[in-house]
Amino acid sequence: MNCKPLLTLAVFATCCYPVSVPAASPETATQTGPKRSLLAADDGKRTIALVDGDGKVQWKHSAGPFHDTQLLPNGNILFQTNYQSIVEMDRDGKTIWQYNAKSNGNQKRPVEVHAFQRLPNGLTMIAESGPGRIIEVDRDGKIQHQIRLKLDHPNPHRDTRLARKLDNGNYLVAHEGDGAVREYDPSGKVVWDYAVPLFGKQPKGGHAVEAFGNSVFSAVRLANGNTLIGTGNGHSVLEVTPAKEIVWKLEQNDLPGIQLAWVTTLQPLANGNIIVGNCHAGAKNPQLIEVTRDKKVVWTFRDFALFGDATPVAIVLDDQGQPLK
Repeated sequence: MNCKPLLTLAVFATCCYPVSVPAASPETATQTGPKRSLLAADDGKRTIALVDGDGKVQWKHSAGPFHDTQLLPNGNILFQTNYQSIVEMDRDGKTIWQYNAKSNGNQKRPVEVHAFQRLPNGLTMIAESGPGRIIEVDRDGKIQHQIRLKLDHPNPHRDTRLARKLDNGNYLVAHEGDGAVREYDPSGKVVWDYAVPLFGKQPKGGHAVEAFGNSVFSAVRLANGNTLIGTGNGHSVLEVTPAKEIVWKLEQNDLPGIQLAWVTTLQPLANGNIIVGNCHAGAKNPQLIEVTRDKKVVWTFRDFALFGDATPVAIVLDDQGQPLK
């Protein structure tokens, strides 16, 4: 395992201490609505950073590409430095834990990681594209549990995007290459699935606003049992019941003055609003949007200096520095 130390470009400062990195210029770092801190990562800029509501950088690191990150309860950040390496880093830039996916039987086969999650029991869940499995590893990197994934169109870059272990012990997985969301029980049995529809349109490859497809990026299980789906280049958000009925949909041009492109992370809030990741939509569009269920925009984030047009990962934070709920 590669344990080469990783250096941050800045030292994190909490809300009680001054920051050490200048803010992005006001012309390129803007929020509409309430000022909020957030953790986000951009592939093009090879940057993951925590910024406050004024756009000031609180912590920053150069790495990537990125498809996932997690802010841990202890304040550390779990992120990837490339498609094979996952690190837990503290706010002073010290690597606390590291895992290389080219281990545990993957030394001679293609593997990419697009999703991971530190679990309450201390294990780390990792979705491996290529090997087509989900594993849970301990602090020593040893596999404690694994399941095989159902893959109709196996591809080391597209088998999975975001995946999460649910409170019931099942795994909810977005399969980009298959255009499907699948829920697996702990034995690996598919107990629910949903094929993301094309709605009668012809697929057109790519990521930007003119592309179209069902390259699903994310799925979130809501408290009401429905599943919220970020359809990637489907340019939409779907809420689907267990019976697979669409009960709510946000489409590409539903928001005045905003166009959705590659819809990535989804952060549902207790008030029913949803924070939507809008990647590859161009500099005229915000990278993050909070929208109500009647499709009113109440908050946006746009920063094309620190981040850019390839920002697939973001977590919006509350006043205590925890993920906003």
